[in-house]
Amino acid sequence: MGKVDKGVGCSVAGCSNQAERSISREETGGSGLSLGGEGRRVYLCRDHYKAWKKATKKSRKLERSRW
Repeated sequence: MGKVDKGVGCSVAGCSNQAERSISREETGGSGLSLGGEGRRVYLCRDHYKAWKKATKKSRKLERSRW
């Protein structure tokens, strides 16, 4: 059972929602989200996960094409 299942909160500053996804801190670079805390993982609520997906769509697509 991971931290998301245990009920960790969203890592974005000022957000008090429950996290639904966790991604590595490296993947959040260039997304424009103001993250608080430290560590390898970042926990995002549904709304901030959607914002991260929209902001990094092009770079993720380019990364997948390298395979």
